[in-house]
Amino acid sequence: MSDAQKDTGAAAPAQEPRDAGGQGPSLPQGRLQGRQQFADLVRQAIEAAAAHAWSPLVLCDADFEDWPLGERAVVRALQDWAAQGRRIRFLARDYRKLREQQPRLVQWRTQWSHLVEAQVWAAAGEGELPSALWTPAWCLERVDPARGVMTASAEPARLLALRERIESAWQRGRAGFPATVLGL
Repeated sequence: MSDAQKDTGAAAPAQEPRDAGGQGPSLPQGRLQGRQQFADLVRQAIEAAAAHAWSPLVLCDADFEDWPLGERAVVRALQDWAAQGRRIRFLARDYRKLREQQPRLVQWRTQWSHLVEAQVWAAAGEGELPSALWTPAWCLERVDPARGVMTASAEPARLLALRERIESAWQRGRAGFPATVLGL
């Protein structure tokens, strides 16, 4: 980070895209910023997971409100990914917005329920639940969701540290985001 970036608070430029762990397409690494860039990276990561057999996928966020998970292309990539018998985990504080705003994903989740594990940790405090996408080869974490600041990495130490934080949160949760919602 240059002195000018430190003084202005600007994000450090991301490293040049490179092969994430030798198992996929070039995905950026380093500090990144922007809501649109976050959505683009989620799309790219799910496509890479399908193309390069990454499993499991772990998606973690307070409510997934601004994730592009219900887009046709993302659901198509999840479909391609799931056809190969993978595992995916969702962890959230609340799934209401996801259910309301992303019906394609909800339908996909129902179809592929045997591959999906989902937990809800409703008691998570602000900042306790990472906003992250984790794969065995690459991860993306929003360190400041309000400002759109995130880090991306394929470094084994970062992958492990994020996975441990997500796993800790997972252990505090309970089953959530069921494949079907029965009513009387």
